[in-house]
Amino acid sequence: MHGFWRCALYLAVLGVAAHPLGQALPRKWFCAEKAPWRSAPWEKGGRIYLKLGIRKWKDHLPDMSRLMPDMVRKDLGSDPAVLVQETCVAECVHWALTLLSAGIFFLWRSGWAALLWLVYNVLGNVSFIVIQRYNRPRLQKLAEKTRRKPV
Repeated sequence: MHGFWRCALYLAVLGVAAHPLGQALPRKWFCAEKAPWRSAPWEKGGRIYLKLGIRKWKDHLPDMSRLMPDMVRKDLGSDPAVLVQETCVAECVHWALTLLSAGIFFLWRSGWAALLWLVYNVLGNVSFIVIQRYNRPRLQKLAEKTRRKPV
């Protein structure tokens, strides 16, 4: 099989496998107040991502929760605490996809082509990681307000 098609197949398998694996991850593994999910001081509560123009492009990327009925809907009608945890899970899945995409180098050994595939895949996943890290502190504040609100 030609290197290009091997890489395309590899990335397709990773992409298809990511959903059920992400859904199977125990949610107790994810706490937004602990590393690596906790917002770093340099992120300034997600405001650093405004410099990347995130408000202009974040809603133009695909949202799997709109396609997969078994996923938590990413809307403010959902429990904010659940959404916070789901941002951690989504970030984890995209980091895993980023790291596993490095396998392209083993499938396709011509340097520039493999590097191009890797850059494409990393940029594609990093944009979703940035969205999670931007949204999480805002959702945490909303979850805190919701917890304090008298019933």
